[in-house]
Amino acid sequence: MNEDDAERLGRLMRSRYSCRAFLPDPIPEATIARIIETARWAASWSNVQPWELIVTRLQTTRKLADVLTGLAAARAPATTDVPYPPGFTGVHLQRRREVGFGLYGALSIKREDRAAREAHFVENFRFFGAPHVALVTMPADMGPYGALDVGNFIACFLLAAHAEGVATLAQAALAQYAGAIRDMFAIPSQRAFLCGVAFGRADMNHAANRFRAPRAEVEEFRRFV
Repeated sequence: MNEDDAERLGRLMRSRYSCRAFLPDPIPEATIARIIETARWAASWSNVQPWELIVTRLQTTRKLADVLTGLAAARAPATTDVPYPPGFTGVHLQRRREVGFGLYGALSIKREDRAAREAHFVENFRFFGAPHVALVTMPADMGPYGALDVGNFIACFLLAAHAEGVATLAQAALAQYAGAIRDMFAIPSQRAFLCGVAFGRADMNHAANRFRAPRAEVEEFRRFV
C-alpha cells in the first residue's frame, strides 16, 4: 500500500457513518456486484469464508419490511438464531447510552416521548427507507469464530459500499425476527441468520444523517508492551 492508498483508506474510514434515512431509489445491480466483489476478499480463519448473502431487490425489500414492521409493532417475541449479549456494563454501557442520547437529540425525540421512541424503533424494520437489505448468514455450528469472520466481511462490505457512494446501516436488530426471515427466504437449518445491512443512497436532508457517533481515543484501548 502506498501513501495515497493509506490516505484514501483513512478518509473512507473516518467519513463512513451509520445511515438512518435513505432515498427510495434502487442501486444499480452492477454497483452492488462491485461492492460484493470487493468485500469477498475479506480475511477469514483458514480461508473458510463462512458468509452468505441474500440481497433484496426493491419489491422484496418492501415485502420484508411489511412483515417485520408488523412483528415489531406488535412486540412479537424475539426468535434470534445467535443470542444477543445479556447486557452491557461499564464503559460499554456508557458508549451505548451516549450514541442513543446523541441520535435522539438529533431527531428531537425527548426521553419521555414514548410514542416517538416506539416509532423510531419500528423504523429499524422498515430499514429506514433503504431500497435494499443484505441478509447475512453463517454456518450454525461455527460459533463465535465464525461470527468473527462474518463480522470482518461485513466491515469490508460497509467500506466497499461507502467507496461506491452507497450508504449503509448494519442492523443487528433484524436478528430479533430471524424466524420470520428464515421462513420468507427458506434459509436452511444449518445456517444461522446473523444480521442485515440496509443500503442505498443517503437522504442528507434528514436530521438523523447529520448525527455522527463518537469514537474512543486510541489510548483508551491500545497498549504497547
